[in-house]
Amino acid sequence: MSETHQPDLIAAIATAPGRGGVGMVRVSGADVAPLARAMLGRVPVPRHATFAGFLDADGATLDEGIALVFAAPHSFTGENVLELQGHGGPVVLNLVLQRCLELGARLADPGEFTRRAYLNGKLDLAQAEAVADLIDAASTEAARSAVRSLSGAFSARVNELLEGLTRLRLLVEATLDFPDEEIDFLRDADAFGRLDRIEAALAAVRAQARQGALLREGLTVVLIGQPNVGKSSLLNQLAGFEAAIVTEIAGTTRDTVREAIQIQGVPLHIVDTAGLRETDDAVEKIGIARTWAALENADVALLLVDAAHGLGEHEAAIVARLPAVARLTIHNKIDAMQEAPRVAGDEIWLSAKTGAGVELLREKLLAAAGWQAAGEGAFMARARHLDALARAAQHIAVARGIAAQLELFAEELRLAQAALSEITGEFTADDLLGEIFSHFCIGK
Repeated sequence: MSETHQPDLIAAIATAPGRGGVGMVRVSGADVAPLARAMLGRVPVPRHATFAGFLDADGATLDEGIALVFAAPHSFTGENVLELQGHGGPVVLNLVLQRCLELGARLADPGEFTRRAYLNGKLDLAQAEAVADLIDAASTEAARSAVRSLSGAFSARVNELLEGLTRLRLLVEATLDFPDEEIDFLRDADAFGRLDRIEAALAAVRAQARQGALLREGLTVVLIGQPNVGKSSLLNQLAGFEAAIVTEIAGTTRDTVREAIQIQGVPLHIVDTAGLRETDDAVEKIGIARTWAALENADVALLLVDAAHGLGEHEAAIVARLPAVARLTIHNKIDAMQEAPRVAGDEIWLSAKTGAGVELLREKLLAAAGWQAAGEGAFMARARHLDALARAAQHIAVARGIAAQLELFAEELRLAQAALSEITGEFTADDLLGEIFSHFCIGK
């Protein structure tokens, strides 16, 4: 790590905004004793809950509650930490925080407590990111995935890959150092068998990471089609309530309507859009333009058609303009034709009015997202993790193709190792650290 932490005192409210029964102000730094003595009248025994009044400059009580001291290095940040647990009102918490600032602390930056934990070796970078992911988890599955990453499961798998690459590189370097030896180090040590096992293990980690990334990021699904084919009705069915206005009047939806739902714990961001047709209505034209803009960021497009006539010229024109995005065709209004729901490839017959066949759509959406029901081992992963894993896989694939050129083979293994090291922060640029921790909440 190229950065060293500054041991100055930082302070922040560490509980969520709003009112609650209990609120906490956290202080961390090289020496919290003078601040604790001034605010509490004494320094609590480390790791012992101490009831005390929180005092202002004149000795008057601002609040009272529990004070806890955690001595370095046995704390979240690895520094000396003071936690003041009082009443959870925003006014009183800000009074306690302001008193800490008067006594020499400064307001912590977003994520600074966790950043210090990382810099002091209490967490690796993947674990530190999992702290924020656990806080932001939108489903039970996402929370469990974040806990696995926070507990080090993801990092452990990455470290296993790094150790395997290190041992393989040692064999290659030995061959390079003793080119005249009759013993073929690589053959006798099953070097290429080891490479096969590393490649297979990396593929498994990538699959688990993709599942975790899906839990974190979700899937953006855009509903498109001609006016009055039932897009808003389908949105309401998926959401489980009246999220969009539904009428028999074509063109009712003039703007994009967004709703977040979950299917088996996977977040889906459903976007209902204006019907795609030729129009002279200025407002409707804007809505149609926003429909095409929404499609640029879509993971899946649901093309709704009236089951009575199926795909026609208008739908073919829409498909021709679609960007490169996965597409499912929804034949809606089967209730009017007294047909049963069914699936054929990427086409689904359903009724957005009655809900018949909507469960088939949910299953297809999960399949389109790449979700696997046995996703219990998923790690909470971010885009940068997936990128690093993909680059490592690419370098290993290149290495396999140039194994006869040992110098180049060794270099590709080194590059794969460097890519994996970025995940845990063993090798990470300072500007990336700033970007990562800037998205944390203040107080964490």
